[in-house]
Amino acid sequence: MKRLPLHWKIMIGMVLGILFGLLMTRFSTGTQFVTDWIKPLGDIFVKMLKLIAVPLIVASLIKGISDLKDISKFKVMGLRTIGIYIVTTIIAISIGLTLVNTFKPGNGISQETVQNLKDKYASNTSIQEKMEEATKQKESSPLQFIVDMVPDNAISAMGDNKLMLQVIFFTILLGISLLLIDEKNAKPLKEFFDSLNDVVLKMVDLIMLLAPYAVFALLATVVVTADDPDVLLALLKYAGVVVFGLFLMVVFYSTLVGVYTKKSPIWFLTQIAPAQLLAFSTSSSAATLPVTMERVEEHIGVDKEVSSFVLPVGATINMDGTSLYQAVASVFIMQVLWPEGLTFSNQLIIILTALMASIGSAAVPGAGMVMLVIVLDSIGFPADLLPIGLALIFAVDRPLDMCRTMINVTGDATVSMVVAKSVGKLGKPHVQEWDDNYEKVK
Repeated sequence: MKRLPLHWKIMIGMVLGILFGLLMTRFSTGTQFVTDWIKPLGDIFVKMLKLIAVPLIVASLIKGISDLKDISKFKVMGLRTIGIYIVTTIIAISIGLTLVNTFKPGNGISQETVQNLKDKYASNTSIQEKMEEATKQKESSPLQFIVDMVPDNAISAMGDNKLMLQVIFFTILLGISLLLIDEKNAKPLKEFFDSLNDVVLKMVDLIMLLAPYAVFALLATVVVTADDPDVLLALLKYAGVVVFGLFLMVVFYSTLVGVYTKKSPIWFLTQIAPAQLLAFSTSSSAATLPVTMERVEEHIGVDKEVSSFVLPVGATINMDGTSLYQAVASVFIMQVLWPEGLTFSNQLIIILTALMASIGSAAVPGAGMVMLVIVLDSIGFPADLLPIGLALIFAVDRPLDMCRTMINVTGDATVSMVVAKSVGKLGKPHVQEWDDNYEKVK
């Protein structure tokens, strides 16, 4: 019997998780039950994905670089990758600004709703922590993000998924050094990383067997911990503008794939769907990275020497969905609290600041709100109104975070295809299943 495709299993898990979460909200002990007995499965799954992220990046990136044989190819690929990421981010921000200025979602928010949101969220611990984190980033020097890319301890960097750029820096340096020594001396280390890469990819296959059940747990948890429905309804227009903008980004990616790579956009979205759905469920492009790499390499046909560089870098610096959200959220807050600040020059500053903030932002849940504080501060938004502004959008931040993370991952996959096509490294898919070798060892 033909196996049900993974993305359908995950979608079934999502639907059942939402329905189960809604059912549990009907009971007084439902939320506690989900928190105690359902949520841990989702937490374990996310931890397992994060567990293999660094080994996969190190092994696949070294394998990719050592297979190049020509350092100049790496330079070309790197420049194209960074350039395309910057262009797609600017397009995302521009789409966000266009939509929020066209639909003006802030004009529909009453002062009573603003006061209610202020009373409920302005002193929220999470908001205060994000403001403190943003303050630290603002006080750093203009080139601090480059300084932060260079680790002083490679092992320490590998122990923290937030330091992905440091891991990438060390791994690239190691891979290039491997190319520059005698091939005979490099062979043992190269074979070790080739083998490690195969093993970690098999671990991805095994972990993905849990995906439908983990997504059920993650979505059920989101539903039972959701905020007041009345508040969500008041912010529906704002959330609708963000989601519509994210949908337009999917259209843009699909068009780019169809026109440049000559591949079917529907086929592309189908192949990348498991990674998209996991990004939606976990709100973390870093946690989803192992799955994104597996789908892009095995199911789309992007050569490892491209995917192993483009995708880890993208998970760290390419946040198209988050950048679009910055544009909509900042202008929305200004429409409600500071309409006099809605000048053309301020919106140009938003484009530049959102672009720069996306490069240094961590690929973890909630990083978008830290970026938002930096963007608002760059245009002189009144400091006393900042907690109120964050409170205004806090109620819908989690569901929107889920949506924008899905777009971030889709953007990474799209750019990997474009770069692979441009350097002649987009081949045929070579799908591997978890049980390919099972019959020999059972």
